[in-house]
Amino acid sequence: MDRAERLSAILDQVGQHGRVDVGALAAGLQVSAATVRRDLQSLSRDQLLVRTHGGALANAVGDEVPTRVKAALRQPEKRRIGRAAADLVEDGAVVGMTGGTTALELARALAGRRGITIVTNAINIAHELAGHSGIRLVVIGGIVRHSFELVGPAAEAMLANYHLDIAFIGVDGLTPEEGCTTYDEMEAQTDLAFLRRSRRSVVVTDSSKIGRVTFARISLLSGVSDVVTDRGAAPEQVDALRAAGLRVLTV
Repeated sequence: MDRAERLSAILDQVGQHGRVDVGALAAGLQVSAATVRRDLQSLSRDQLLVRTHGGALANAVGDEVPTRVKAALRQPEKRRIGRAAADLVEDGAVVGMTGGTTALELARALAGRRGITIVTNAINIAHELAGHSGIRLVVIGGIVRHSFELVGPAAEAMLANYHLDIAFIGVDGLTPEEGCTTYDEMEAQTDLAFLRRSRRSVVVTDSSKIGRVTFARISLLSGVSDVVTDRGAAPEQVDALRAAGLRVLTV
């Protein structure tokens, strides 16, 4: 395992557990404790985690992992999810997209398409797609969250003017009982507005979010038609989502 892979693995552990221990990391990565300490110091300098005595903590708001950390986690899985979700977009479609690092991979997969309209409330997604001549880009205004999403009543009022063929939302939690959840109540309401304005609603999420419940509900599963996730999801969790009526695509 090279240094880049090691740093990604450390961030993955931080993202999953909120904290990491030098000894456990050294054993799991099969490197020396000194190497782990240097890696943690490097990640701390980049403000991707908070260094502590004997380990590190997620540099998070509440339990929410910062976007810079999320972007480094499960990148191969998110790329696969993004490409598979892009295949659901028909030529000429009007596509709604909320923010999130998995949705960003979807935006990258759509960047070469022509004749589609993308409506998004995410600054980083808008930046990714701006300048692509084949895409008509509409950016929803609102209050900026640290996730780069624009949320709130202004965003929802603007969305009310549009009809979407398909909407893709990212989530922080997904269960049959509680549906789609996220960490911020205002973000949840804006995500729900995307779902309500769309004929087809798709959750794009890596498998670490399945089986998890976070603070604010976006929608019950009745408000969603499809889920695109990776093959790391537990079979029983995937079966439960399908039993609830969702089409689940694992890639």
